[in-house]
Amino acid sequence: MAGMKETPRQKMIGMMYLVLTALLALQVSDALLQKFVLLNNSLEVANSSAVQKNNQTVEGIKAKVNDSPNPAQYADIIKQAQEVRKLSDVMVGELDDLKNTIIEKSGGIDPETGTYVGMKETEKVYEVMIGGKKDGLAYSLKTKLDNFVTKIASYGDKNTKFEPLALSGKEDPAVAKDANNKNKDFAELNFAETPVPAALATLSQKQSEIRRYESTVLGQLAEKVGIKDVKFDKILAMVSAKSNTVVAGMDYEAEMFIAAYSSGITPRMSFNGAGVPVRDGKGQIKFKAQGGQYDSRGLSKKTYTASISFNGPNGAETRTLNGEYFVLKPTYNIEAGSLPPLYLGCANKLSIVSPGLGALWQPSFSANGAEVIAAGGGKVTVVPSSASVELNINNGGILLGTEKFRVRRVPRPEVKIYGGGGTELNEKSGTSASGLRSIDARAIADESFKATNPEDAIYRVSETYVALVRGTKRVADITLQGGGSISSLAQSAQAGDRYYIEVKGVQRKNFKGTVENIPYQLVKNIPLN
Repeated sequence: MAGMKETPRQKMIGMMYLVLTALLALQVSDALLQKFVLLNNSLEVANSSAVQKNNQTVEGIKAKVNDSPNPAQYADIIKQAQEVRKLSDVMVGELDDLKNTIIEKSGGIDPETGTYVGMKETEKVYEVMIGGKKDGLAYSLKTKLDNFVTKIASYGDKNTKFEPLALSGKEDPAVAKDANNKNKDFAELNFAETPVPAALATLSQKQSEIRRYESTVLGQLAEKVGIKDVKFDKILAMVSAKSNTVVAGMDYEAEMFIAAYSSGITPRMSFNGAGVPVRDGKGQIKFKAQGGQYDSRGLSKKTYTASISFNGPNGAETRTLNGEYFVLKPTYNIEAGSLPPLYLGCANKLSIVSPGLGALWQPSFSANGAEVIAAGGGKVTVVPSSASVELNINNGGILLGTEKFRVRRVPRPEVKIYGGGGTELNEKSGTSASGLRSIDARAIADESFKATNPEDAIYRVSETYVALVRGTKRVADITLQGGGSISSLAQSAQAGDRYYIEVKGVQRKNFKGTVENIPYQLVKNIPLN
């Protein structure tokens, strides 16, 4: 446990507390109870002295900061010291309230003698601190003490750890092997069968520990403003490269050196005027590189100023570093090679890559005149709703570019009529009057459209009208959904007749599964042989 050494007086008080607690378990006499009264009084006097000492530490921190060349840089240390003082005062105040409650519930203080009226009272102590259903104040006190220890340790150095102040029997090394006490919780261990003076001394002892923890943390904060000499106790091996990116065939250059820092202080570091977090003595710089004003090589030169402030043997010191770095203009490619045309209302799939950014390539997209559906990794689907589209390409919140696309309407399909054997019907050569028993009308997508947008190039003929014509007279007719059997017409067909075939409608299903009716009319006259 990180903490300050106890004074001989504190050690004496602690020993008295343990001895008297042991004696109390054997026999409670007026003389013994008076010893607990004296012990409690001594603890309260010692706690008052600790308050004065801690106040002096805070004032010493303020004085040291005011004497430094740049007091503002230590404002956070003063604030933390004040917060530590307030945290301890609040916890000590909670314990004072508990002591007053115990005194009041046990009969108060005799105004003539100045002694506790309920000196030997144990039931009232049990009632206040433990309760009939273990709902006494000692249980909420345990939670508050645990929270206090966690909170005050957070203000200290990273290795600062404090023992809990509310131990149960199995957690307390002094009674962990005692069969009578090891199974007791914090409340029962400290306040069961306990007379008023012993309960008050127990609470005062907790206050003493609180002030000791407070003193430890304030001492560590004082070291950060230079009240203690800096000792460099951490050594690092470092490599600094001129560049982390090297083109094949060029030299890689770097310098190796040893760096040292003190774990007892946390230097203040800034980058371009803004503070940066410090871990293990090293400032953590992280920001989004901003481009602009690129040269012919695609590089943008940037400069920075960094500063490190710390307390050296001669007081506060600040070291300033000036440096430069270069931002490479990010580039991307649309894998189609050249900007392809987009089709209106269709799922136009694009793949946009950036070899230079590698794993940092995590683009996002937006568009004017279209809906965009990102699939991750630079893959995006663009669904145009206007005659032109502007696609905005962003990476890491930075706009890399805007690409403009022309938008085409979906090309009309070609409709062909096939006979039952799969042969296309020809108006010149005709077909057999007895052999044609079925027809198939097919809507065939434009090849280039189908290649780029297969999910939108799904067509079918929705209605086909077929009539058997002899001379100028219609013998019979039938309406089909795209295609099907015409056996009813074939039974009456003769050589010299003709089939009048009219395609009246075509439908297209898009990538969303929506069916669109396409106005279409095609007429064919197929002579019968």
